[in-house]
Amino acid sequence: MEERSTFVGLDVHKETIAVAILLPGHEAPVEWEIANDATAVRRLAAQLRRRAPGKIHCCYEAGPCGFTPQRQLAAAGVDCTVIAPSLIPVKPGERIKTDRRDARKLAQLLRAGLLTSVRPPTPAEEAARDLGRTREDISADLKRARQRLGSFLIRRGVTWRHRGRVWGFRHRLWLRALVFAEPLDRQVFEHYLVAVEYFEAQLQSIDVQLTALAAAEPYREPVGWLRTFRGIDIVTALTLVTELHGFARFTTARELMAFLGLVPSEHSSGATQRRGALTKAGNTHVRRVLIEAAWHYRHRPTISAALRRRRVGQPPRVIALADKAQHRLHQRFARLSARGKPPTKVVAAIARELVGFVWAALAPHATAAA
Repeated sequence: MEERSTFVGLDVHKETIAVAILLPGHEAPVEWEIANDATAVRRLAAQLRRRAPGKIHCCYEAGPCGFTPQRQLAAAGVDCTVIAPSLIPVKPGERIKTDRRDARKLAQLLRAGLLTSVRPPTPAEEAARDLGRTREDISADLKRARQRLGSFLIRRGVTWRHRGRVWGFRHRLWLRALVFAEPLDRQVFEHYLVAVEYFEAQLQSIDVQLTALAAAEPYREPVGWLRTFRGIDIVTALTLVTELHGFARFTTARELMAFLGLVPSEHSSGATQRRGALTKAGNTHVRRVLIEAAWHYRHRPTISAALRRRRVGQPPRVIALADKAQHRLHQRFARLSARGKPPTKVVAAIARELVGFVWAALAPHATAAA
């Protein structure tokens, strides 16, 4: 970076922001603290432009406060970078951590060029991403509500022993016909059942919104391409597209695999090479849906009626890629299973290879969008 640049480290919290400024030619930082609100951030930007010579480089760690400080500083004319927390160098003997020390450390590492930035989403991209995450949260709430109701019934000695799947039409008729000797048991049962029905309604509402979003630009084309793959439908495809915003930054499939934490960890020195479990770094939401999709490849390759409908009107290049993925991943799944590998390790390996096919499908779209 430029010799006359000013480097600013920010330790951002809900109520406050610790500020550390390294001026050109100075080793000791100028430090103070401001409130974390729009007015204080605008004043900070004006103060930086007034006091700091040369170009101003600002940074803070990605965290619970999201990208709001970065957008506020950018709107005020100050360049601000959001840093990946997991990639910040840490001294082994460091045992003291304070807001001021964190801000000072960020400024020093930024000046040394040792920080890795993350690509901030636009407000529209962030809103679409959070809609998908909301569905994930409500789905977890629904699962817990159903488990609570099931546990209550088990404690009362009531068990579904009829034909038909749990939470299907027959099961719901059976639930409504249950009779309890204690009036309070009936009230408890009704509370649990209302909670289940509430979360089901919420989930259906969000699914409608996600379907509409997937059919709109700029998501229509990449979502359509991904849905040609076995195990990937609207929710999974939209999760991949919205969570991996700025897909053009992944120049190779290996970069995307590493970003999603689907590559093995390694500790090698000299002639010794040691590889361990998956790093599990990066985006957990994408990794989860890829693992779920990977389980579908344990079945023999086939084109179901639903998959055939999803492929109507899609480019032959993408369909051929999806067919290749289906045959290759099924064969690898069978081969690894025959070697006695645990199912969880097998599906993780399949998910990693699936990432390569996803990258190959979306890379032309990302290049055209860029």
